[in-house]
Amino acid sequence: MIVRTLKDCQNSERRVVSENWESVRMLLRDDNMGFSFHITTIYADTETHIHYQNHLESVYCMSGEGEIEVVGGETYPIKPGTLYILDKHDEHYLRAYKDAPMEMACVFNPPITGAEVHDENGVYPLVD
Repeated sequence: MIVRTLKDCQNSERRVVSENWESVRMLLRDDNMGFSFHITTIYADTETHIHYQNHLESVYCMSGEGEIEVVGGETYPIKPGTLYILDKHDEHYLRAYKDAPMEMACVFNPPITGAEVHDENGVYPLVD
């Protein structure tokens, strides 16, 4: 059994911070579960280009509001209770509105190792 608290993970190398977001990676590849689980904060009034070419992701909004714009497609509102699933490696822009950050629960398949950040194309590398 694996038991971790968000607070403990926030105070460890599992917390990764970038300009637009921070991600607390609570479950990683080395945990051998076949997926990773993160609590991610998207900072208020930001836009992040993302294109997970090597991963599938499911995201549940716990708080805050924003939108996801699929490149070449639709824009969808995000608010607490919204789940979106990037099941086709969808290239997109994720925006948090000015009022408050968005707090998200995220699941990745395949699982990430923990140190990943988006490259210049919005991609997490696939680590063998």
